Amino acid sequence: MIPSPRPLVMLVVGCLVLGTGVALLLAADLGSDGYSTFINGLSLTTGAAFWVVNLLVGVVLVALAALRKVYPGIGTVVQMVLVGVTVSAVLGVIETPGELVWRVALLVAAFPVLAAGIALYLGSHTGAGPTEAAALAWDPPVPFKWSYSVVQGGGALAGWLLGATIGVGTVAVIFLLGPAVDLAARAMRVDLRQSGDPSTPDRA
Repeated sequence: MIPSPRPLVMLVVGCLVLGTGVALLLAADLGSDGYSTFINGLSLTTGAAFWVVNLLVGVVLVALAALRKVYPGIGTVVQMVLVGVTVSAVLGVIETPGELVWRVALLVAAFPVLAAGIALYLGSHTGAGPTEAAALAWDPPVPFKWSYSVVQGGGALAGWLLGATIGVGTVAVIFLLGPAVDLAARAMRVDLRQSGDPSTPDRA
């Protein structure tokens, strides 16, 4: 189902902003998010390409979230494709700085961009991507800002055990990004929960 213009604009803009934030995080080179760490660990362990593992794990997480009545939608597909394309495009323009102070600056800048992007695209209520769907599947009873931290933390731990590296950026994502998304959603007055959540009435 094609969403109406306003949700569609929110979805596209949100994914573009989110992709830019992910690129800033990666360019800082101080540790990626927990989900990517898990994918990288699985890729290193199995020898499969990163994109293949990312696709398979994404499908599994979305399917498991659907069991908790967080159903995929057009936004799920758009998020997975458009964010990846945006990350590649932005990384083609910016490079990892040589000096640590500028890398830290990139890391700090990434957080409000990531938070705004996630809040915008989830606020379109067109479907969540794998990481957000896994977190939303447990809201309620666990608020998104904390369930998101659990998902990111679990991914980082599993990825590290599988041989992937973590850094200060990974730790920052685990503890700060969930609350930052919640704050951004409140500021923009959008509801993060998707149609079909256990305690949320379906939207038209």
